[in-house]
Amino acid sequence: MTSHQSTQTMKPATAAKKLGVYLEATPAEFQEGVVSRAELNELQANPPQWLQDLRSNGPHPRPAVAAKLGVSIAGLARGGVTEPLTTEQIETLKRESPEWLERERATQAEVRKEADRIKRKNAERAECSG
Repeated sequence: MTSHQSTQTMKPATAAKKLGVYLEATPAEFQEGVVSRAELNELQANPPQWLQDLRSNGPHPRPAVAAKLGVSIAGLARGGVTEPLTTEQIETLKRESPEWLERERATQAEVRKEADRIKRKNAERAECSG
């Protein structure tokens, strides 16, 4: 019995998400094609200039913007940020530090603190019952 290994492919949107870039800012040939697992691995290992530029300058997708600002994606929306931002725009927001950003960073810090507390509590329970 022989096994045929089919080539795994993904939509450009999936590949862009895995690469951490905003799909609409990628080259047309990337947006219009399909990406194989091997091609994705090659892009990650040896990013072409367009990918390097997107990663450094943007525009960045909302998850990347949220991470760079230290807030949640929902926090971005509450702050009125619904579009991808460039690195320059993100740096400007950090410098200006608007009230909504400070508030969302504080909220995110509380969420992380609570998640850590729950993780410790669960670890203690597992230790006691183990």
